[in-house]
Amino acid sequence: DYVILRIEAIRAEYQKMPAFLHEEEQHHLERLRKEGEDIFQQLNESKARMEHSRELLRGMYEDLKQMCHKADVELLQAFGDILHRYESRLLQVSEPVNPELSAGPITGLLDRLSGFRVDFTLQPERANSHIFLCGDLRSMNVGCDPQDDPDITAKSECFLVWGAQAFTSGKYYWEVHMGDSWNWAFGVCNNYWKEKRQNDKIDGKEGLFLLGCVKEDTHCSLFTTSPLVVQYVPRPTSTVGLFLDCEGRTVSFVDVDQSSLIYTIPNCSFSPPLRPIFCCSHFR
Repeated sequence: DYVILRIEAIRAEYQKMPAFLHEEEQHHLERLRKEGEDIFQQLNESKARMEHSRELLRGMYEDLKQMCHKADVELLQAFGDILHRYESRLLQVSEPVNPELSAGPITGLLDRLSGFRVDFTLQPERANSHIFLCGDLRSMNVGCDPQDDPDITAKSECFLVWGAQAFTSGKYYWEVHMGDSWNWAFGVCNNYWKEKRQNDKIDGKEGLFLLGCVKEDTHCSLFTTSPLVVQYVPRPTSTVGLFLDCEGRTVSFVDVDQSSLIYTIPNCSFSPPLRPIFCCSHFR
């Protein structure tokens, strides 16, 4: 249950904060439970309406089967009667349910994480890409050559870089500014992903601990990996932070502008050294 996972993640975060935030924690968790119950009720109501519509369509189908054996004049009359009987009820289409939960701010979250802040340089490691690192090597512009990849059009840009530094122990925090990108993923990975060659086989997505955003039509979906979990919280619109706890075996993602927790991946199967990874794509 996603709401339970989110409650556990937020509760674990507040356990690291001063005790005077207990009241804020309780308010935060109570609001989350209430939102979860409301969404669950809306989904049940939507399901009931869809089942009712299915029964109406089934009845309409049976009536149409019976009608097709009638004479022409009777057929026209019967068809008009069927349309009149079902039209108004079938037009009552259920509105889609928005399953998104709010992500309230956690007082002092960014102050605590800033104590572990690190800066690292970027290291391009990808074939068939044109990669340009700027200035202090902390910003980048990466363009995929469409001639090298038939799936990449001339109107698309791909970006993929690694952090030059690797982490084996300790706690670290850094931030990434997403700008106007709608398709991106960033996080940390076990080093064998960086060393992977084209013909190497790696089991599934093991060792990739990412937060990703994928645009589908006008809607954006957030997800985390290891395991894959869809995140029903608002999409960060600017800056996202990552907190890596090697000993605690967790990776946490925060919405910096909202000072809110997006999600914490627990029980990570780390195989140090761990490397930061960032990738995104723009399709124009």
